[in-house]
Parts: sequence; structure tokens; C-alpha cells
Amino acid sequence: MKKLLEFSGIDPERLVLKWVSSAEGPRFAKVVTEFVEKIRQLGPSPLRPKRFGEQTLTEKAS
Repeated sequence: MKKLLEFSGIDPERLVLKWVSSAEGPRFAKVVTEFVEKIRQLGPSPLRPKRFGEQTLTEKAS
């Protein structure tokens, strides 16, 4: 999956898969907090719609 994301121009670090049991509340909170911080460091998604006046990813490709 990460290779497909990279091929598509999306940073593979935007995908994380962790198995967490329903009995692991503190671990779940830690996993989510770490992932949110990583996404914030990476910045906005390249697929996110742009604000008024900015080009979208598909507009740049054409």
C-alpha cells in the first residue's frame, strides 16, 4: 500500500496501521497522538482542496 501511495505522489508516512486491543486505552491514545503529530509535521495533504485562487493537484497536472 505504501508503494502505491508513493507512486501516487502521496507521502507513505501518511499511512499507519497499528493493531490495538479494546483493552489498551492508553496505548490507543498514544498511537493516535503520535500519528496526529506526524501528520502535522508533514503538513497539508496534497489531495486536500486548495483555498480560493490556488491550483488543485489535478489542475497542476493538466
